[in-house]
Amino acid sequence: MAKQTKTNVMRVLDQHKISYQAHQWVRNNEIDSPAPIYKTLVTVGKSGDHYVFLVPVDHELDLKKAAQAVDEKNIHMIKEKELLSLTGYVHGGCSPIGMKKHFVTTIDQSAQDQERIIFSAGKVGWSVELDPKDLDQVLAFTYQDVSTDE
Repeated sequence: MAKQTKTNVMRVLDQHKISYQAHQWVRNNEIDSPAPIYKTLVTVGKSGDHYVFLVPVDHELDLKKAAQAVDEKNIHMIKEKELLSLTGYVHGGCSPIGMKKHFVTTIDQSAQDQERIIFSAGKVGWSVELDPKDLDQVLAFTYQDVSTDE
């Protein structure tokens, strides 16, 4: 990893002694790893409660499945302008770890069969790769089928 200031996500992982690999994205370059990449999506339910979902980048969040997973009548994506004040993260740098407050978090069930997954390190251009089995040390979440089928 190039010399750089660690993100809050990396500091949390270090604090819990979780092994990870940091990746820096460079325009038009891919991360040199076979691990699947997941995106962090923030939603709001009909109740007004907010929810976080991690789904593979090549899939979409299935809003109907997601609503069922969190026992909501329906949910929708929050507006981009609400993201920073709600989570502390900007669009493109949102991570499920280290948000301003904890939201019910659901990770697509495809991640539980992976040895490693990649997701945002909390700063645009940076990601972390780790064993999803280690996530329960720093994040309360459930696995559910919440993405679109390929």
